[in-house]
This record gives sequence, C-alpha cells and structure tokens, in this order.
Amino acid sequence: MITGLIPHRYAKALYKFAIDKGDTRRMYDLALTVVKSFRDNPDLQKVLSNPFVKAADKEKLIVAAAGEKADDDFRRFIKLVLAHHREDLVYLMMLAFRDIYRTQNHISQVVITTAAKLPDAEMDKLKKLVAGAFKGSTFEYEERVNPDLIGGFVIDVDSVRMDSSLSGELEQLRLNLIRSN
Repeated sequence: MITGLIPHRYAKALYKFAIDKGDTRRMYDLALTVVKSFRDNPDLQKVLSNPFVKAADKEKLIVAAAGEKADDDFRRFIKLVLAHHREDLVYLMMLAFRDIYRTQNHISQVVITTAAKLPDAEMDKLKKLVAGAFKGSTFEYEERVNPDLIGGFVIDVDSVRMDSSLSGELEQLRLNLIRSN
C-alpha cells in the first residue's frame, strides 16, 4: 500500500525505535488496533484534520484509538507527531508501520471472500488450501461476505487472486463469448 513519503518516514522511525526496544510485535498489535479504530470510526480522521481541535484533545483521541495497548512509548510518538503538526497522517503512519512489519516478518495478508458465511470447518479447508499454495509464509486472515459472488469464493493473498466464484466464472464466460465474435 502506498501511503506517502511522510507517513512512511514516521512509520520507519517508529519501527526502528521498536526494534531498539525489542518490542516490534507489541507495536504492530498497537498499529492494528489504531487502524481498526480508524476504519470503525471514519470521523476520527475528520477530527484530527480539524485545525480548531486542540492538540491535547487530538492526543487523547489517538491514544483512545490505540486502546489499552497505548503505553508511554506510543504516547511519546504521538506527542512528536503533534509537535510537527502531522496528526492528520496518523492513520497512514499506522498503515505504513503495519506494512513494514509484515514485510520484515514475511507475513502475507489473506482475504477470503465468500458469498455467504461459511462454517468454521469449511473456512479451515480454504485456509489449508492457501497454506499449501504458499508454503513458507505466515498468514493473517480476514474473512468477508459478498453476496454478489453468487457462490464459491475469492481468495486474495497479497497481490495474488484465486477466483473460484460463480460471478467470476460468469464474467470469464462473457469475456470468452466476446472474444469469439
């Protein structure tokens, strides 16, 4: 994910700091919590971008977005971000940190999209399919439901897509018909 030069620089500095502290996994978990908070509450970005909101209030908001995982190191990082008036980039910084951590630790992001919620046993079969196809990787899974698939599933592993959905097969059939004319 391209997040911009400034957020990437801050994320890289935070990652190096976390390495020095021997605390990269905890900081990664914290970044995931912040990313989830921003996704669950889109108004967070609006508040952080608002020049009329006091820096102290923005700091409280960001720390609250980190939840119980926020510690003194994270608070110091946020104070640095606020001192440089970069608070509107916190979400992008956390995305960049997440991506740096995943790259450094060879973690692949897997999104499994199905037409309907699958039982755990069926989802486990799909996860085994992914593990077999991409040996030697560590995976983080996200499950989504998209009724537009009609049936089947789509698995995205980083930038690789396995489409075994009925809608995907119908689209492929349509394209083949167009080419044959």
